[in-house]
Amino acid sequence: MSNKKKKKLTPIEQEYQDFASEREPKRPVVKNCLRAFIVGGIICTIGQGLQWFFITYFNFTEKTAGNPTAAILIIASALFTGLGIYDHLAQWAGAGTAVPITGFANTIASAAIEHRTEGYVLGVGGNMFKLSGSVIAFGVFSAFLVALVKITVIWLGGM
Repeated sequence: MSNKKKKKLTPIEQEYQDFASEREPKRPVVKNCLRAFIVGGIICTIGQGLQWFFITYFNFTEKTAGNPTAAILIIASALFTGLGIYDHLAQWAGAGTAVPITGFANTIASAAIEHRTEGYVLGVGGNMFKLSGSVIAFGVFSAFLVALVKITVIWLGGM
C-alpha cells in the first residue's frame, strides 16, 4: 500500500496493514517467470514445428504456411480448454499460456463454456467476446494506426 493511502488510515488500520503485509506470502517471481518462459517457448516451438511441417511436406511458402499453423493452434487450444487441460497448464505456467493466438482462443472457448447454460444465442454468442472483445477492438485500432503511419510515410516519401 502506498504511503499516501496509509496516511488516510486510522492508527489501528495502519497497524493491521503492516501486520498483514508482514505475513503475506512472498511470490516466487523468478520461478513464475521461468515457468512462463518455458511453456510460452514450447507453444511457440510447436507453432514453428507446424509451420516447418507445412513448408516441408505440403510445399507451402513461409507466408502461406502461417494460416494452417494458426488454425491448428486455435483448434488445439479450444479443444484443450474444453477438456480442462489448458486451465491446468495455465495454473502452472501463468502468463506463458497467454501466447497471443492460443491465449485468445482460450478466452473465447472458456467464456463460451461458462455461459452455455444461458443458451446458444444469448449465452454463448452474447458472452463469448466479452473478455476478448477489448483485444479485438484495440487490435483493430492499433492496426489502423500502423496502416495510417505506413501510408503517410509512403505518401511523404513519394513527394
